[in-house]
Amino acid sequence: MKKTIVFTGGGSAGHVTPNIAIIDELDQNVWDVQYIGSKNGIEKELIEKISIPYHGISSGKLRRYLDFENVKDGFRVLKGCLDARRVLRKLKPALVFSKGGFVSVPVIIAAKSLKIPVLIHESDMTPGLANKIAQRFATKIFTSFEETLNYFPKDKTAAIGSPIRRGILKGSPYKGIELLGFDRRRPVLTVMGGSLGAKKINETIRAALPQLKDYQIIHLCGKGNVDENYANQKDYKQYEYVHDELPHFLAATDFVITRGGSNSIFEFLALRIPMLIIPLTKNQSRGDQILNGKSFQEKGYAMMLEEEHLSAETLVKHLADLKSKRDDMKQKMTSLDRKDAIGILIEEINGR
Repeated sequence: MKKTIVFTGGGSAGHVTPNIAIIDELDQNVWDVQYIGSKNGIEKELIEKISIPYHGISSGKLRRYLDFENVKDGFRVLKGCLDARRVLRKLKPALVFSKGGFVSVPVIIAAKSLKIPVLIHESDMTPGLANKIAQRFATKIFTSFEETLNYFPKDKTAAIGSPIRRGILKGSPYKGIELLGFDRRRPVLTVMGGSLGAKKINETIRAALPQLKDYQIIHLCGKGNVDENYANQKDYKQYEYVHDELPHFLAATDFVITRGGSNSIFEFLALRIPMLIIPLTKNQSRGDQILNGKSFQEKGYAMMLEEEHLSAETLVKHLADLKSKRDDMKQKMTSLDRKDAIGILIEEINGR
């Protein structure tokens, strides 16, 4: 008889894609996989695409500041706990696995009230508010960064790295070059601004194109952000997003410009691609991407350029510096004793 596992996490793709990576590795003959998320969040769309049963619950936003909306959202979270408890009582899972986000809090609280074990994974250097609250209800906590151990109870926390998609490691550089129509003798620069793209990065890359003639550029610019004015630009390929081709494109990539999301930068680390990290600003986020970027820069895996200082000139200069440090970065990435986060989590899950 199959055991049931419930995954939760949402609010952004970064709280969902690691769950999908784990789901892909689970033995479907052993586990009945279910998902609890918000009624209309991005997680609903992503999970339904992979045909996993989805259960929507009420979800309120958690804020670190005083706001009247906190009162309303308090009731939404309470209703979410009741919704989640009802779903969990029906499913009777052996385990709940959470990747964080606002919606995960009521699920974890409900699981604790029903004595269901809860595993949590925190991607960023410092925990988000959801995981700060949830840690007291968790059976075991996993982190991507060693530094994050300082924020959680040491007796139930382990640093294992990020659960990255195994498929991302299976690309062919020759296939990538062929698909792109590029010259394999010249360096490839891939630009990724996140699932929705990044307006400032997109504009700056295009402004800097005359100074980037040494590179062949793959620009993943986000939905609706392809600029037809550059459709015939030599050595410059624009895509809203790519799916099946992405492992091949990354296998062909020599350098990458990226946001500082934990999932992405750990994937590039696994692929040993030197990075220029341009994190979200503190006005756009809680500053977690800046801390992620600083950690990778200090360890010699990346360089960081804050968006406030981003221009065509600073971009070109930082890329030149990145190019000069490429061999040293790749050596540090290669010598890193990287843990198999997916393997560790699958073993933990199967042991329940």
